[in-house]
Amino acid sequence: VDASYKKLLIDDTRSALAELNLTYTTASELVIVENTELLHHIIVCTLCSCYPTALLGPPPDWYKSSVYRSRVVIDPRGVMREFGLNLSIDTEVRVMDSTADVRYMVLPRRPSGTEHFTEEELCNLVTRDSMIGVADPIIPHASPV
Repeated sequence: VDASYKKLLIDDTRSALAELNLTYTTASELVIVENTELLHHIIVCTLCSCYPTALLGPPPDWYKSSVYRSRVVIDPRGVMREFGLNLSIDTEVRVMDSTADVRYMVLPRRPSGTEHFTEEELCNLVTRDSMIGVADPIIPHASPV
């Protein structure tokens, strides 16, 4: 909800985390990549399972599997479809390969219809899978009238 914080998060992730009293103490760099209407990122570590554990907790078993690690590079759209995410053919997909030196996290695209949501309400829509890029944030249901 804060454009200046979003810029800081992308440009200087450690400083942005420090503003929230969060620390990222590993030596690897943490890079935040932003999903947009025309660009979608998906994260993998093809060599092992490098993952921002300090922020997201342990990686899911599927993230560490050799099947995911090889398939996501060859067929990222197919992998995302298995998670229920079908992107427009006009959306470019970028596979970001984490390493021991650089870890990635996705800043998910804000769901339409959430312009009036508070920061807390938006946080409830973001999932681990949306920060890996295999899913979009939860789409809020319309309130009954």
